[in-house]
Amino acid sequence: MPVRPTAPLTTFVALAALVSLAACGGSGSDPDTLKVSFKQSTDNSVKVMDAYLADIRKQFEKAHPGKKVELVPIKAPDSEYYTKLQQMLRSPKTAPDLVYEDTFLINSDITSGYLKPLDPYLAKWKDWDRFIGTAKAAARGEDGKTYGVPDGTDTRGLWYAKDVFAKAGLPADWQPEDWDDVLAAARTIKEKVPGVTPLNVYTGKPAGEAATMQGFQMLLYGTGDGTADPLYDKNAGKWIAGSQGFRDALAFVETVYEEKLGPDVADALDPNFATTVRGELLPRGKLGIALDGSWLPQDWLEGSGHEWPEWSRELGLAAMPTQRGQAPGKVSMSGGWVWSIPAKAANPDLAFAFIQTMQTRDNARKWYIANSGIAVREDVANDPAYVEAQPGTRFFTDLVAYTRYRPAYPAYPKVSVAIQEAMEAVTTGEKPAREAARDYDEALKEATDDQVVRK
Repeated sequence: MPVRPTAPLTTFVALAALVSLAACGGSGSDPDTLKVSFKQSTDNSVKVMDAYLADIRKQFEKAHPGKKVELVPIKAPDSEYYTKLQQMLRSPKTAPDLVYEDTFLINSDITSGYLKPLDPYLAKWKDWDRFIGTAKAAARGEDGKTYGVPDGTDTRGLWYAKDVFAKAGLPADWQPEDWDDVLAAARTIKEKVPGVTPLNVYTGKPAGEAATMQGFQMLLYGTGDGTADPLYDKNAGKWIAGSQGFRDALAFVETVYEEKLGPDVADALDPNFATTVRGELLPRGKLGIALDGSWLPQDWLEGSGHEWPEWSRELGLAAMPTQRGQAPGKVSMSGGWVWSIPAKAANPDLAFAFIQTMQTRDNARKWYIANSGIAVREDVANDPAYVEAQPGTRFFTDLVAYTRYRPAYPAYPKVSVAIQEAMEAVTTGEKPAREAARDYDEALKEATDDQVVRK
């Protein structure tokens, strides 16, 4: 397992991060400089966001003479990005004018008072009517106000290596009908194609939300009938504990690692393992099946540093099936990111003008294509230039019909960590699935102030 820092070292690192952030400076009082903070890839060769924002900055500064845009990247894995971002948002001295927010965290930041409602701006912006309702809802707080403008969504499915499947005697047009089909294919790969990791399911705390959403929820949301939320009871306004679906999803993860169908545990618990999957294992034919997201091709495009123009011929795509093949038969999870204006931003009007530049139809289309995103503007979603830009676009866009969204209420980040801890316990073999599920139920009570209902 990866070596983790001791408590004193962790404290030192946290303090160092705060000093570093303060050194970056916040929006300050310069009315002519807009500070835009975003998540920068930890892979130095992936510059999709950097290149896109550099182009938008050029357009913006040309359209607004005398105004300057300062890009403030945060280079960190997801979990560290959220921590650093929240540190910045707490003070006018460090708060940027515009920030990139994951929709899973936005309600937590809204509740903390870190973000500014955008409704007065949106009411005067005609393009807001172009955005699909589900995307708008992802940026809406419990108070009914909107706190961000979405720049795309995503879906998830199964990527599989056709060459590995051929060597294993598995079909080239593989479309599993239930969980047993997925596990059977992984077992066949393990038996017939040595040296290849059969199946990757992200797991554990180091993977952060990738474990919760790409891994666990892609299983959990396939255990029911596709209507009720298996994580949160909206009618009761409480989080669900003790469900059979939760135990079954955890047992699937346990099976993957107990039978050594997944990566080595040390690799699985490496916080940068997602970069390894995209940059090394899939392109080199060292991974049979990856439960992963629609955005992977952005790492393989020209100029990415991991160019792989053959990916569409060498990889197949399959929908993740429901547990027993029950209706609706397929499952996907969707998230996405939004651009938000901090409550302590010095230049909110300028920040929204920058959002408007990013979200012209042409610029939105450029972004969806560049980052392999799923369009949330109806006019772009129907644009042939978008639909035909990449081989997987149609497949992942069609999964929107089956997709589910996380219950991103203020307690969700803590619930997510509790899920990651349960996954890690079964991944390492520390606890069996049933015991880890019981521990999760206890952690859930604490994470939600006992706002729990048993199923």
